[in-house]
Amino acid sequence: MSQKPAFIIENTNEMYLPNLSVILMLLVWIVAAVGIVLPFAHGVSPFDALLLRVPNEGNWWHVLVGLPFFLSLPMIWLRLHILNSAQLAGINIRRILWVVIVFSAGGTLLVETPFLLHRAGTSESQRLEVIFLGIGIILSTGIFLFVRRKMIHPTKALIIGITSAYLANAFLCLIVYGEKKFEGQPRSGWYITLIVVLAMSVELMWLLFIKADIKNPGK
Repeated sequence: MSQKPAFIIENTNEMYLPNLSVILMLLVWIVAAVGIVLPFAHGVSPFDALLLRVPNEGNWWHVLVGLPFFLSLPMIWLRLHILNSAQLAGINIRRILWVVIVFSAGGTLLVETPFLLHRAGTSESQRLEVIFLGIGIILSTGIFLFVRRKMIHPTKALIIGITSAYLANAFLCLIVYGEKKFEGQPRSGWYITLIVVLAMSVELMWLLFIKADIKNPGK
């Protein structure tokens, strides 16, 4: 005798995400995408960092730091998909996005290594802030998504995953490049990132604590 699945995922309309919030966050992520090409510190943008166009010190660290800023691009596509289609993104697309998320988060964890080993050259308070926000966000959301993997809508899980990977890296950059020695330099990207990170953090907290999305036909 066949059994009905405990949970049914039908479409993106089951996510309980109001269109207004999707539109507002779409605008936030568009601003974040603009920040990719704006100077963050030393007149260098995340795009420059990805291409190793960092004066006197371009290395793998800057590539791993610059890459997560580009997560704004798939997030913009995902938000537009939610607004324009009631259908779930294809499973192959979701798999590709998860590979990108995991790679980005893994890169951030590698960047965190010098902070764990006391070799980052920052103050103790900065070191702890970077570890708490960077590693803390990745681990906490990773555990959350694993525990609730059968209850949370696949598209919402992608939103949480992309947001978490972006925030973990963004907080690291905001802390490291927020020192006074970087003041007086072209760094509009730093200020834009600070603004968008606040909005993303609020949405992430909301997504983590609202009710489950998948309907249980047995109830």
